[in-house]
Amino acid sequence: MTFSLPPPGVIAVLLALVLAAAVYDVLSRRIPNWLTVAGVLIGVALNGFLDQGRPGLFVSSLLGLAIAFGVYFVLYALRAMGAGDVKLMAAVGAIVGWPNWFGIFIITAILGGIMALVLVVARGRVKKTFWNVAFILSELKGGRPAYMRKEEMDVKNPKALGLPHGAVIAVGTVFFLAFSAHFTR
Repeated sequence: MTFSLPPPGVIAVLLALVLAAAVYDVLSRRIPNWLTVAGVLIGVALNGFLDQGRPGLFVSSLLGLAIAFGVYFVLYALRAMGAGDVKLMAAVGAIVGWPNWFGIFIITAILGGIMALVLVVARGRVKKTFWNVAFILSELKGGRPAYMRKEEMDVKNPKALGLPHGAVIAVGTVFFLAFSAHFTR
């Protein structure tokens, strides 16, 4: 996992993007397209400009965009994420490049898992969640998406227990930046 602190301008754009997305996601459970598209365009343009002084940033930005979109699109196809989450992580990848995006992804996954466990315990759904995970694994083993046979497995269903993933991405990004600042001193 890479912990390299992006340039200050990149950090400012990244924080503005993820914090705005978190607010929108918590309040409305949606992340607007104008925000994510702007994040992608600004990220690619900014890294194209910065590439003149640090070769490879533009290519890393495009790879970050593509890899983030691909990984999160698979989760979207399984109905484990919303489309806004896919576009937000693609924008994050475009802003920070693929090695840093992978670090953000890992930290976000770990923190998201911890936050989900807290939510499951707080809502008294430990046993139900255990059985749902077993069901998901058995369906995946058979090559079927779990939401096809159990509607609460679809992130879009009101019966589903979910976190606003935009907020989780924001928290994961802040932790990544803190770790990067600590390890690159």
